[in-house]
Amino acid sequence: MRKINRMKRSKDNTGQFDEFYENFYHQRWSSLRCAMMVERVPVPFSEGLVKPYYLDESSLEAVRQLSLEKGDAVLDMCAAPGGKTLVMAVALAGSGRLVCNDRSSQRRGRLRKVVEEHLHEPWRQNITFTSHDAAKWGLYERDAYDAVLLDAPCSSERHVLASPSAMNQWSASRTKHLAIQQFAMLAAALDAVRIGGHVLYCTCSISPLENEKVIEKLSTKRTGRFEVEDINGVLAESLSYGAIVLPDKAQGKGPLYMCLIRRIA
Repeated sequence: MRKINRMKRSKDNTGQFDEFYENFYHQRWSSLRCAMMVERVPVPFSEGLVKPYYLDESSLEAVRQLSLEKGDAVLDMCAAPGGKTLVMAVALAGSGRLVCNDRSSQRRGRLRKVVEEHLHEPWRQNITFTSHDAAKWGLYERDAYDAVLLDAPCSSERHVLASPSAMNQWSASRTKHLAIQQFAMLAAALDAVRIGGHVLYCTCSISPLENEKVIEKLSTKRTGRFEVEDINGVLAESLSYGAIVLPDKAQGKGPLYMCLIRRIA
């Protein structure tokens, strides 16, 4: 009986999941859902590395929006598993400093391994690993970085569709709860970056609550402190704030939401 109840609950979650996203994507939902269920094909990133690291091409394009320069001080607030970290490390080429943060000891261990296995030793010298709560970064450092990447924990709907257990855990309330956490992290990222510096906010979610609505809330709560900049050179769809890469219209890439903001006060 217990097993039957779990199966029933999973089916119920699937129906609720579809209804939730149909409210945002309407007739497009069917094609988007199908596209997300196709196994993605990662691309190799090998520039300056000991060996290639495979990641979604949209992730590579997103990090490059930061336009890092040698000597920059950079914070990767939620760095694991480490693909985006490698892209930034290559841009810095061992100069400046790169702080890689993740609260989870298990994920941090994986992150260290990725860095050690893919980066030449001289390019690891400027990297430090931390385990702070990203939402409380203002307690540790303020006005300290030229650039901050916040690749925030999110609903990751592509994974949910591929995993019955993840679907069983999904709920509309969870995406709302994640949005609250994401806003707290983004507000902390804005405090951590210097005036004139950039914050790149990313998720692999398709939920507007976790994407443009988080930026909208920041605009309301931090009026006059930042401006949104254009996303350039990627196959992304413009939103009210930022842009999103969706696999049904981007040759299987994504999902990846990105918003580049520049602190002005």
